[in-house]
Amino acid sequence: MIVIFILALPLNASVLHLFIFKLKFWKSNTNNVFLFNLVLADILLLFCLPIKAHNFIQGERRSKDDTLCKAMLFMLFLNRGASIAFLTVTSIDRYFNVVHPGRKNLLRALKKSPQISILIWLLLLPLTIPTMLENFECCNSHKNTDEDAYKKIVVDSMREVVFFTQIVIPFIILVYCTVHIVNRLRKKTVGNKTKLRRAVFLVTAVMVVFSFCFLPTTISRMVLLIVRVNEWPGQDKAAVVFDGLMVLSYMDCLLDPLVYCFCSTKFKALYLSNYFPFLVKDAQVPIDSTSGNTNANQERNAVI
Repeated sequence: MIVIFILALPLNASVLHLFIFKLKFWKSNTNNVFLFNLVLADILLLFCLPIKAHNFIQGERRSKDDTLCKAMLFMLFLNRGASIAFLTVTSIDRYFNVVHPGRKNLLRALKKSPQISILIWLLLLPLTIPTMLENFECCNSHKNTDEDAYKKIVVDSMREVVFFTQIVIPFIILVYCTVHIVNRLRKKTVGNKTKLRRAVFLVTAVMVVFSFCFLPTTISRMVLLIVRVNEWPGQDKAAVVFDGLMVLSYMDCLLDPLVYCFCSTKFKALYLSNYFPFLVKDAQVPIDSTSGNTNANQERNAVI
């Protein structure tokens, strides 16, 4: 987690800087707004990692401070959920643009209003509230049968529902979008296939990263849930495996900018020209988007 924090923080901060000061995301296409919120969610999630790392160094699964523990759980659930949500929404948008380019749809209408991003954050808030109602160890209360534990069982059950639905449902959507975009590429016999190939690479890369970061965690949590509910031996080992695989979900903060933002060759050129100009030729360096010319307007729409 320390390594992820050290690598991902400057990467996400530099991408955030480009969105604000170079691309001026609020004036450009709505995809940039979605990607800005994706990077913002990743950065907020990154700030939780030093605290989690400190807890593990101290030999603790969570902080002994109840307030800090609840705040950490809230931040982890909210920002991971936001990251998954914006990845999914952008993939759905790419699906409609490629598979149904001329069809009217609700998402295309909502894209005209950047307030959709605020709505996504607001919808995630009530789903995250159960994490602040009780301190808990994963699935631990489900083995209790007395009436005093009923409230905790309900809260834990709500948390488990939120955890699994925010991963399983987006994964199904990503698989669906990827399969249909790939089929669209195969059926296209005429015209320019470059954009379709980029779309295929984009959704495939997102699905691979999503699977690598979240599916192992989901499976291990399901195993831990089953072990604890049935009171089988090996609960501590199952918890250790879950904590270890949970670190993969934090890798999402490091891989999101690499996979999603740099899928755009123009964004990649803009990034390199600003932070690593020695790696690009003078002819490839894009003009600063603050110059106000035609090329600047194109840079603002550089992200796919």
